[in-house]
Formats: sequence, structure tokens, C-alpha cells
Amino acid sequence: MEDQRKPEKNKTSTTSNLLWFFGVSTCVKLLLIPSYHSTDFEVHRNWLAITHSLPLDQWYIDKTSPWTLDYPPFFAYFEYIISFFAHLVDPKIVDLEKGLDYKAESVVLFQRLSVIVCDLVLLYGVYRLSKNFSMGFKERVLMWVLVVWSPGLVIVDHMHFQYNGFLLGLLMMSISYMMEGRDLMGGFVFAVLLCFKHLFAVAAPVYFVYLLRHYCWKGFVKGFWRISVLGAVVVAVFAAAYGPFVYHGQMQKVIGRMFPFGRGLCHAYWAPNFWVFYIILDKGLAFLLKKLGLNIPVPAASFTGGLVGDSSPFAILPQVTPLTTFIMVLLALSPCLIKAWKNPQPRSVPRWIAYAYMCGFLFGWHVHEKASLHFVIPLAIVAGNSLEDARHYFLLSIVSCYSLFPLLYEAQEYPIKVLLLLLHSVLMWQSFSALFTKDATAKAVVSAKKTDRQVGLKGSSSDVVEKGGFCIGWIGRCYLFGLLAVEIWGQFLHPYLLGDKLPFVPLLLISIYCALEIMYSWIWQLRQIVVSP
Repeated sequence: MEDQRKPEKNKTSTTSNLLWFFGVSTCVKLLLIPSYHSTDFEVHRNWLAITHSLPLDQWYIDKTSPWTLDYPPFFAYFEYIISFFAHLVDPKIVDLEKGLDYKAESVVLFQRLSVIVCDLVLLYGVYRLSKNFSMGFKERVLMWVLVVWSPGLVIVDHMHFQYNGFLLGLLMMSISYMMEGRDLMGGFVFAVLLCFKHLFAVAAPVYFVYLLRHYCWKGFVKGFWRISVLGAVVVAVFAAAYGPFVYHGQMQKVIGRMFPFGRGLCHAYWAPNFWVFYIILDKGLAFLLKKLGLNIPVPAASFTGGLVGDSSPFAILPQVTPLTTFIMVLLALSPCLIKAWKNPQPRSVPRWIAYAYMCGFLFGWHVHEKASLHFVIPLAIVAGNSLEDARHYFLLSIVSCYSLFPLLYEAQEYPIKVLLLLLHSVLMWQSFSALFTKDATAKAVVSAKKTDRQVGLKGSSSDVVEKGGFCIGWIGRCYLFGLLAVEIWGQFLHPYLLGDKLPFVPLLLISIYCALEIMYSWIWQLRQIVVSP
């Protein structure tokens, strides 16, 4: 009888503890309601007005505001549903003409609260991952700290303003089903996610290969039946999303809005990815050759304005097209796809999916800096698997959050974002230290050395621990001190020494320095995937 009661007690304890974590984060989010918000706030308010005021066949045509609807149909339906509640709060919120740039307290409160409520989807995704697997209490707490208390989500969703928590909650749900072996449900939820936000499609090749090999590759008859069922489920989801627009002959408009390739290779603020180095190399070569007397036509695109438009800004290096980036992402993904085909292990799904999103972040077209959340949040699931995973995640999480700092450029938000990052860094350190005690660390080092010898690699496991416990090593410490130097220069020394001269330098330094860590992280993850059994 006692053994039967124990799982139920643990389940109740997990739920209550997770709700406490979520309650604390909700209190912080409520305090941030009056804080700065970006133009994305008006974007989503306008989408409320479009879906509430216009018939469905005009949603992807309307140009009343420059902030046109460019998300897939499920997100449009989502805006349509909550627009009725917005109308009850303040009818002007959903007024297509009078609501333009509406900034009353009612609209601020409603939209802020809508994001907080939608975070319940993230809560459920984390809950599923917490309750369904043999995690100890420390592992659960670690995941809650990394996901529920993520400073990146707070900055992007509850200050800058978006609904990433809601969407990442769907991703976490899909991953939880896949790790349980419920592949059909995992594929269904992922298809739903793609119809909410198409940028998550970067992981679609991983899902396709894994589901084909793990779920459908079961002999001719059974395999044919399963692939038919899986295909029917995916088709049904996409039919529900896009069917009405096909009926109205709007698909060309919908696709055109969702994939505006004319926006250019990079966003206005450069995401810290591979293209930062490519751009800097091109600019440097152009400058050098011009100094040598060569007539080099330097494009007008600036560091501050970003690379936006149909023409490529490169003067020396080959021009980059959307097809080029697509091929590069697929090539970067190929080792992961091969591993997923050869050895489709459910426990590896979070790492593969996170790796796919990192490939899209590093090599994709018009990548937003906010997309780093797409790989940082799933990686939290495996951050406690080993000491090396913990060290890797600790640095990556800090860099990902720091790369979001330029989103909040007003002075009054500066102490908030710094405090969020510092507090989260301390909580991560404490959580990893509690998980990897002196004895556990020694065992992890011995295990890592054995693995390195088995795969013929020279690892750095011996420098992980000298005095015992969680440690990031001297290279990690040096990198973090460099990050501090970049911030001190951009925030204090540059304005004092140079004033208004070279205004692009602080952003440039952030992009380059953060890109170094993310590129290293990509290589590290690739190595982990390749050498894993």
C-alpha cells in the first residue's frame, strides 16, 4: 500500500513545487507590466484588430498598419479568440482605424496579462517533462530554474513583448511525448506548433527522420499503416490551419507574408551568428583593398541600420541568397540526421532538436536575436545529464541572455536586465553545484575520461575539477571576464571616450563576442552528437 502511495505523493509534490516556481515568476512578470515594450506590442495589438474587425479572407491582405499579419493561421486564430476578450476590456483595442498606436493603460494591462496567462502552456510542458521521467528532485529543480525562471523569456516576452513562452511550451510538450515513446502525439503537437509559428520548422528534418525511423520503420505492412496515420495527422493539422485560406484563394498572400525574403540576410540588430564574421570579413577586405588604391564599390548598408532590402550588401565576398542559407542549414544538420536515422533514441531528442535550432540560428536567413531561445530552452532538459553539459549550458545561457540586452536600450530598464542576468547566473551556479557535488564531479570526470578514450579524443576533463564541485574552468572564467569588459566598454567607456562617434561599435562588439561562444557551442554540440553511442 505504501509503495502505491509513494508515486502519487511524488506527483503531488512535483506539482506543488512547480506551481511555487511558476508563482514566483508570475509575480516578477506582474511587476514588469509598466516596463518598456517594443513595436512588437503594437504589432500584436494590430493583429487583434485585424482578426476582430475584418473577414478571414482579408486578414493577410490588410495594410491599414505597417505591422501586417505575418504569422501562420493558427496564430491568427489565436489572436481572433483573444480579441473578443480585448473588446470586452476596451473596444478601441480592436478598432482597426482608431486603435492605431493605442497606448492606454487598458491595452497595456490586457496584452501583458495575455502573455502571462499563455505561459500556462509552458508550465504544462515543463510539468510533463518533470513527472514522466525518472528525475531526482535536484534535476527537477534545475530544469525549473533554467526554464520557468529563464531571464531570456522574461526580457523577450514580458518586457520587449512576444509570446515565446506559449510557443516553447508547445515544443516542450512535443519533446515530452517523443521521450515517452508517444511519437504520434509528439508529431501532432509539433505540426500544431508549425501552424502557430513557421520559424520552428528548422527542426522539421529532425522530426521527419526520427519519426520515419523510430515510428514508421516497422516492416512493410505495419510501417505503411503507421506512415499513413502519421501523414494523415499532419495533413489534418495543416488543413485545419490553411484550409479556409485555400478556399478563399489566399494562399499566395499567406505564403508571401510568412516568407518575406526581401528583408535581407540580417536583422536590424545583428544576431550573434556566423554571418557576423562573414560581414566583418567583407567590410575589412573592402577597407583594406580601398586603402591599397583599388576601386572597390562599398555598399551603402550600415552597421547600425542592418542589412535590409533586396540587394546584398557585400562588396568582396560572394553574395548570399536565401537558397544559400537553406543549403548551409541542411549541411550543418546532416550529422544529426544521420545519427537520428542510425540510432533513434528518445533520450537524444531534446539535444537533436536544440542542435537543429542552433543550426538555423547560426546559418539561417534574417535571423532575429530572440531565436536563441529556441535552442537554449530545449537544452535545459539535458543540462543536468553530465558535468560537461552543465558547464556548456551555464556559459551558453549567460551569453544568450546577454545578447538580448540591446533589445532593452532605455536607461530605466538597464538595472532590471542586469539584475535578471546576475540573479539567474547565481541560481544556475547554485543549482549545478547542488547537483554536481564533489563526489559526483569526481565520478563524472572519470566517466568523461573513459568516454574520450573510447572514441579516441583528447578531452579536457581533467581540468574540470581541481578542488571538487561544479566549475567552469579557467577558459570559461576568462570568457566571462571578457563579456564584462565588452559591457563596460559599451555602456560606460565608449560614450565617455568617443561620445557620438562610431555608434555601431558597442552593438558590433556584443554580436561578435557572443557569436564566438555560440559558434563554439555549436561545435561542442556537434561533437557530442557524433561521439554519442
